Amino acid sequence: MSPPIATPRSRALGFGLRKARKARGYGLRELARATGVHAAELSNWELGLRVPKIEEVALLLGQLRVLGEERDRLFELTRTAREPNWAEKEMPDAPAILTTLAEYERTAAAIFSWQPMLVHGLLQTPDYARAILSYGGSPPQLVEQRLRVRTIRQAAMREYRAPDCSFLLGEVALRQRIGGTETLTDQLRHLLDLPRRLAVRVVPSGGDFHPGLNGSFAVLQYSDLPSIVFLDQHRGSAYIYDEDQVADYKSAAKTVTSLALDVDESRAFIEGVIAELEA
Repeated sequence: MSPPIATPRSRALGFGLRKARKARGYGLRELARATGVHAAELSNWELGLRVPKIEEVALLLGQLRVLGEERDRLFELTRTAREPNWAEKEMPDAPAILTTLAEYERTAAAIFSWQPMLVHGLLQTPDYARAILSYGGSPPQLVEQRLRVRTIRQAAMREYRAPDCSFLLGEVALRQRIGGTETLTDQLRHLLDLPRRLAVRVVPSGGDFHPGLNGSFAVLQYSDLPSIVFLDQHRGSAYIYDEDQVADYKSAAKTVTSLALDVDESRAFIEGVIAELEA
């Protein structure tokens, strides 16, 4: 069974419950003793990994003396936390980790992404994405489903209130001939056509060690919730919520950013790679 995944709504509820607990000076074990709810269950609620029932939230809020608008807000979050989000309605057959990612992206205030080897999924052309998703003989139906997921995620980035985005690409990502020379060339031209608010920056190869060489990652930041990290790996994807670990990734993001060309320099670099491919 897959581990539970916190959603934006369940995280908002959990964050509100955690704030209320800390405002009253309760530790998790102390609140567990006062309410009869196991400390591990309280922790899962606060992390957004599980959604409490409305009567369980009422018990907590009563113990913590949460009243008025905040009480009503947390009750409303409890009622809606299990409802399908925007992404689940658009992609009812997609895996939960992908629909959750789409919702996290859509509700973020800012997104930082580092991809040393491949162009980020939000920036991929259909042919480039298809070449990646088809590797290993994946069934065509599954490939097309995943393509649709990417298309919907990309559409969300074009919304009026889309997040501020910084996409850092390693030089290798610009030269790896995914799908062949023509597909890669079209992909690079697509990068040049993207709106400037989707800032694409290149990290040239040949430098010393930096933490980004350990692999790709994305940091998603929110106006009213703690930041999270998303890892997309060969054997699966994962979210990181732990504040100390997220801080480490933010530090790594800052380091990688310091090594990147600026947006205009990156455009010139990409144009140079296109010229090489077409020579």
